[in-house]
Amino acid sequence: MSDKFEPKFDVAGLLTAVVVDVSDNSVRMVAFMDREALERTRETGLAHFHSRSRGALWLKGETSGNTLAVEEILVDCDQDAVVLRCTPRGPTCHTGAESCFYRRLEGDRLVAQGD
Repeated sequence: MSDKFEPKFDVAGLLTAVVVDVSDNSVRMVAFMDREALERTRETGLAHFHSRSRGALWLKGETSGNTLAVEEILVDCDQDAVVLRCTPRGPTCHTGAESCFYRRLEGDRLVAQGD
């Protein structure tokens, strides 16, 4: 097993990125990174992603100000997914929720966490 970072992008040129809050290890969001997003994240220390809907680079929080400061990047054994351990500056979800994972599945219903 090599210790050289050689990310394995899928056929669409993407890696799965799981964002975890460094303070409590809660999952904040899941997104995708292309080579450019990964490079910009590493250069700036702020999480950048590839917007599949817009087909463009996206700095998380560029309009809302709710950025994700990347403290550490964990790479899985196959180098085809990463975990970004971040310090969030505000809510992560576009709905205003702290995390995109604010609901749980009960049977066939989605129920807000804490309900």
